[in-house]
Amino acid sequence: MIKDVQAWKAWEDKITRSEPPDFRRNLVLLLAMYNEARMLGRFTHVDPLEGIEVKLRLAQVINVRPRS
Repeated sequence: MIKDVQAWKAWEDKITRSEPPDFRRNLVLLLAMYNEARMLGRFTHVDPLEGIEVKLRLAQVINVRPRS
């Protein structure tokens, strides 16, 4: 755990200012994170509306209010 948050932020800001942005490196990191997420099943190539009828029906059943 970081005990001196102000010192940590100052160090982080110093490092960030001292390194110029590297588009190629950032793109490699982005693609690696995207591939990792796909391997974990977060981004799949399925139809996002697949099974929507079941979800709508379930929502209707759950949200029924009893008559008073």
